[in-house]
Amino acid sequence: MAAGDLASGTLPSGDLALVLHAHLPYVHSSAPGSLEEDWYFQALLECYLPLLDVLEAAAADPSQRPRLSMGLSPTLLSLLSNAELSRRFIPWLKVRQSLLQQAPKGYEAAAADLAQQLGGALKAWQRCEGNLLPRFQALQQRGVLDLLTCAATHGYLPLLRDCPEAVRAQLLTAVREHERLLGVRPQGIWLPECAYYEGLDRQLVACGLRYAILDAHGLLHGQPRPRYGVYAPICSPGGMAFFARDSEATLPVWSARDGYPGDARYREFHRDLGWDLPAAELERKGIGCARPLGLKLHRVSGRQSSLEEKQPYDPAAASEAIHRDVLHYLQGRAQQLEELSGSMQRRPLLVAPFDAELFGHWWYEGPQFLAELFRQAPQQGVGLATLRDTLSRGDALQLCQPSPSSWGQGGYHTYWLNDSNSWVIPEWNRASRAMVERVSRGVGSEQDRTLLNQAGRELLLAQSSDWSFILRAGTTTELAKERIHRHLERFWTLLEAINQQEPLPADWLEEVQREDGLFPRINAADWARMPAAIPASSSQR
Repeated sequence: MAAGDLASGTLPSGDLALVLHAHLPYVHSSAPGSLEEDWYFQALLECYLPLLDVLEAAAADPSQRPRLSMGLSPTLLSLLSNAELSRRFIPWLKVRQSLLQQAPKGYEAAAADLAQQLGGALKAWQRCEGNLLPRFQALQQRGVLDLLTCAATHGYLPLLRDCPEAVRAQLLTAVREHERLLGVRPQGIWLPECAYYEGLDRQLVACGLRYAILDAHGLLHGQPRPRYGVYAPICSPGGMAFFARDSEATLPVWSARDGYPGDARYREFHRDLGWDLPAAELERKGIGCARPLGLKLHRVSGRQSSLEEKQPYDPAAASEAIHRDVLHYLQGRAQQLEELSGSMQRRPLLVAPFDAELFGHWWYEGPQFLAELFRQAPQQGVGLATLRDTLSRGDALQLCQPSPSSWGQGGYHTYWLNDSNSWVIPEWNRASRAMVERVSRGVGSEQDRTLLNQAGRELLLAQSSDWSFILRAGTTTELAKERIHRHLERFWTLLEAINQQEPLPADWLEEVQREDGLFPRINAADWARMPAAIPASSSQR
């Protein structure tokens, strides 16, 4: 029990498990200024640095008991540990500090707020010498964070299932990278897009993983239907614990249309100074074209307001809205938990999973919302728990076979399997089968092992679900196609060099390893052929 619970006399009747998933696709270019590099630096500025600040401040306050489960994808960990990218962040910040000086009149409060954020990020980055990983580790050691892994490159696992070795390689590579960079083997995993298929639980357990999250229908359509619905974890026949998303605890925070982020006082995401400044000014700063810079000076203003009608952002008004919205949110969760506790024979749990980038990037006030939630939760009778906390209590779990599902649009796999992106799946499968066939014949010489490991990296990078998502969303589609084709072409070049025992062009391998040199512990043997499994339907008959 937290100190705040005793002081207020309010005993929580159940727990809220906030779960954030932090992920970005891998990029490493020899020259700064790529679009993907911008994605990463904006996430650092707006999301990861503010979240760490909020968690550390809450952990230092004895009246609070912050708890958060958080997935850090292996590709994001690779970016966070990349020294060259770390060196580029400070110049990136300074460019934005200089551009902010051109904020128009009438936006002084918004510009001052941004200047404070940029300056604070600069100082924080210098204090930790550009390395955030020890801060995440320290919070996990204190029990504040429960750090989860993900598939190595966020591969959409149901679409890789025709080659089970491809799924295994995604998982084992992820486990090794998490342990290498964070010092402990992960027990939990955020499945990419929370996507599940029959039999995946056995693969997960074989890789040393013990719990994951599904969307609500992944449990509610399970067999048998869970007695407590989404309000308690279940155990699959393969020995994996699964939690499910509660829409009531998620929607108010996630939805710009029906939830808090759409409040007129909060900062507008889509209006950015990068669209308003003259092209010549951007070029002088080394920015080749108009693009979002992370410099946003407007507020939502109203649901029907066009971008041109947006009003100046007022940080003080937004802070007032945060206090009100957190109170509303926690009172709603306390009522849910009280009602559930009267009909459940175990402590009810509300699982609220989100993309981490919602907090700070998409919704600028998101980190402030979490800070206020940690302050108010003890007084409102809402306990906070991590997923690992919940399982460590030792409560018996109902045996249940989860249903195929995802948290994507439509609830299953259609967002990643449709007319816009289905062409890539046969390419993945053909490359995966070729990798399995070659590795299963033996790795061979040390040089062959080096080439096979690099071929594995290229295959994993081609399988990233980010590219399929972009193709379906219709944004930067040429970038997504280029990335898929680049990695597959490199994969086939490497495999051909191994099979034909022919030398690669001079300096080609060094350049590829420099650009795609992530996962230093990758092991080509992960793609060795697996014994044929007995179909689940046969064993059930």
